[in-house]
Amino acid sequence: MTGATKENSFSTVFLLFAQYGGKAVVPVEAVCRDYFNHLTPGVFLRKVASGELEIPVIRSDASQKCQKGIHLQDLADYIDSRREAALKEFKQLNGLR
Repeated sequence: MTGATKENSFSTVFLLFAQYGGKAVVPVEAVCRDYFNHLTPGVFLRKVASGELEIPVIRSDASQKCQKGIHLQDLADYIDSRREAALKEFKQLNGLR
């Protein structure tokens, strides 16, 4: 880590809470814009449906055309898991433990 420890750093969910103005569920379009800007919302949803992206999508109702979003905690967990994978790779590439 670069000087920050688990004790004095903000949690990912807290930072997302601030970023999205306290919303519990963030629209898929906003998540794509901010974290998956290489994907359209349609491609993002197809990747979720096929299992390529492991992040739960919430539907506002049973309709196919309903608003879809990602719960803040699920987005935080996804980001944290990607960070853990990146840290593991970084340590392996640099001979660190």
